[in-house]
Amino acid sequence: MLRTGFVGWRGMVGSVLMERMLQEKDFLGYEPLFFTTSNVGGTGPDIGLDIPPLKDAYELDLFSDLDVVVSCQGGDYTKEVYPKLRSAGWKGFWIDSASTLRMADDSIIVLDPVNRAVIDRGLSKGIKTYIGGNCTVSLMLMGLSGLFAQGLVEWISSMTYQSASGAGANNMKELIAQMVAIGGITQDMVKDPASTALEIDAMVSEELQSGSFPTEFFGAPLAASLIPWIDKAMESGQTKEEWKGFVETNKILQTTNPIPIDGICVRVGAMRCHSQGFTIKLNRDVPLDDLSEIIESGNDWVKIVPNDKETTLQELTPAAVGGTLIVPVGRLRKMILGPEYLAAFSCGDQLLWGAAEPIRRILKIVVQHLS
Repeated sequence: MLRTGFVGWRGMVGSVLMERMLQEKDFLGYEPLFFTTSNVGGTGPDIGLDIPPLKDAYELDLFSDLDVVVSCQGGDYTKEVYPKLRSAGWKGFWIDSASTLRMADDSIIVLDPVNRAVIDRGLSKGIKTYIGGNCTVSLMLMGLSGLFAQGLVEWISSMTYQSASGAGANNMKELIAQMVAIGGITQDMVKDPASTALEIDAMVSEELQSGSFPTEFFGAPLAASLIPWIDKAMESGQTKEEWKGFVETNKILQTTNPIPIDGICVRVGAMRCHSQGFTIKLNRDVPLDDLSEIIESGNDWVKIVPNDKETTLQELTPAAVGGTLIVPVGRLRKMILGPEYLAAFSCGDQLLWGAAEPIRRILKIVVQHLS
């Protein structure tokens, strides 16, 4: 029987992956083994099967007879373990949610509703390294895959509104701590009918600028504010998060002529859903109704939201989308820039299609390939 090892299953992405695999009954057809960096010999997750005690994730001899390794442990672990395994002659499949190996020549970035043909070609060529993509890139492609598949996209400017979950669990907690701090100092005035909005705003501004406001992980206030910088600086003037839009999109699609993708990535006070506003330059004029049909037919999860206020507020927000696999696309309209310019807005769960779901699905594909 196939043997599959899981590393990093207790973290945020790993926990969502385990949850989805249980929901979809994905632990069948192979022997699952669970590894740890901190609790060797402990009890693994409850997956409805008898599993052995947790194994040491740094004891590489234990990986030698594994057919597949799934890692959600993070980039530092990948950097340390992956090259040693390959150098030792391990020829199994490595599936990883970290970014470390995304741009490697012998890896494929996976998003099978969009690039299943690329994945199948990779399997047939013997490629053994399959990596989850950047969250905003994956969510953009899930929403707009129909346009890419029809060859309609000349370029895209994507302005992102990215949630705290994209920065990690500690950042999610810090966002809540910031909200609590603001709520604590203003709650009496909010309840007081005689108080004014300007008085409350002054209190909030003073709190945001105080030295005691919790900013250890974000480096700046996010609650009642935003942060127009994600990841490190690149020589181009982009942040690395913005740079990924171009390089990862074109690697996922395996484009012959690269499609320019650029914009500004912004952290906002949503918990786990990323949103994006798109300016899309089409390579020809296509009627808006046809574009809507093309987008909605892109995959089974994209959903067109009519461009009216009531439906937009109900269906095109992080509050509406969180915890679901639906990727709504709305605010569709032709722009005054010209008939080839399309405006759109999308939203999607960063922990699902932006992280865990592509990993879950490529594991299933690899297991079927090996069976």
